[in-house]
Amino acid sequence: MTPAFILGILGGLGPSEIIIILIIVLLFFGGKKIPELMKGLGRGVKDFKDASKGEGDAGEIEKK
Repeated sequence: MTPAFILGILGGLGPSEIIIILIIVLLFFGGKKIPELMKGLGRGVKDFKDASKGEGDAGEIEKK
């Protein structure tokens, strides 16, 4: 994702709204669960990029 794409999505949100959303997420999931969620999200994005480039094999993903 490019910074312009991210800014396009978040263009209507100001800094105060983003801070409020982050606080709500922190309260909802707790501090210990957030790193696990981000790790899973990162793996998902990486797998998606690899699949869209045609790298890897479908069987390789199943082995993980």
